[in-house]
Amino acid sequence: MDAYKSIGLVPNPDGSLTRRSSHLSVAATDEPAASDSAVAFSKDVPLNPANNTFLRLFRPRLLPPNTKLPVILYFHGGGFVVASVSTLPFHETCNSMAAKLPALVLSLEYRLAPEHRLPAAYEDAVEAIMWVRSQAAAEIDGGEPWLREYADFSKCFLMGGSAGANMVFHAGVRALDADLGAMKIQGLVLNQPYFGGVERTESELRLADDRILPLPANDLLWALALPDGADRDHEYSNPLAGGSYQEKIGRLQNCLVIGYGGDPLIDRQRRVVKMMETRGVHVVAKFKDGGHHGIECYDPSHAEAMDDDVKDFIDSTLHNFDPKH
Repeated sequence: MDAYKSIGLVPNPDGSLTRRSSHLSVAATDEPAASDSAVAFSKDVPLNPANNTFLRLFRPRLLPPNTKLPVILYFHGGGFVVASVSTLPFHETCNSMAAKLPALVLSLEYRLAPEHRLPAAYEDAVEAIMWVRSQAAAEIDGGEPWLREYADFSKCFLMGGSAGANMVFHAGVRALDADLGAMKIQGLVLNQPYFGGVERTESELRLADDRILPLPANDLLWALALPDGADRDHEYSNPLAGGSYQEKIGRLQNCLVIGYGGDPLIDRQRRVVKMMETRGVHVVAKFKDGGHHGIECYDPSHAEAMDDDVKDFIDSTLHNFDPKH
């Protein structure tokens, strides 16, 4: 198979890519532009103009009275190589979560590989975390209005799907030693996290011809995303292969990990969960039969089930939250 073509990529002579997405791209819809049926409003806020990064903010249309909302910093999927906050399934995911949870959802437009190989996406994720920290301290012109009015910065979560879940893991580890001030990261949500390794797992071999993530496409994405010369046992890809952050893993916050038996990555996801549990991390593992990678982007019933899992995890985590912690 042509792995580039299967992902909608055309390689250019200078090493960059032309990306041909099969998904629609949608603009943010702030209150004046929203339809009467809109369940949430959204707007784009610059993060680092030099890197062309920004945050798409989502807030529910119907706000609970006299209540500050949890903050979810969301990282979209796409193998670190494709997609955007404006890609329709990811926009809709955040739109739905903002309304249903309810929460303020901040979706990060991060730099893509191979033009910007890892750790660029992790650096953007940490920069987004520090931007939220600065908002909590009202350091930027009194703060962004939606966050100033509606955010409870003591109730922040990192969430991502696929490559975005990999970013949650790595950004979460990197943020452990940061001074976050009034911002408190209470939990991490890893939806079908994108991890790899040189040795093939049983699920990768069994699902080598998977419709969503066939093995040649998976290998290509890692080759484009990892630092030049690195293989899939690099610490960015394979948390089980050692790395500079190993001693920090046990300090991670509560984690929700969602996976599906029909995903080629399921075996790696189970192994990472076991590794985190062994190190003392409290993990809520929701591994389900059937399905496939990214199923919530294609099947509304699974999108709704994911929202329910995330809501239950956030509610449970915050129920046990000790403000003095």
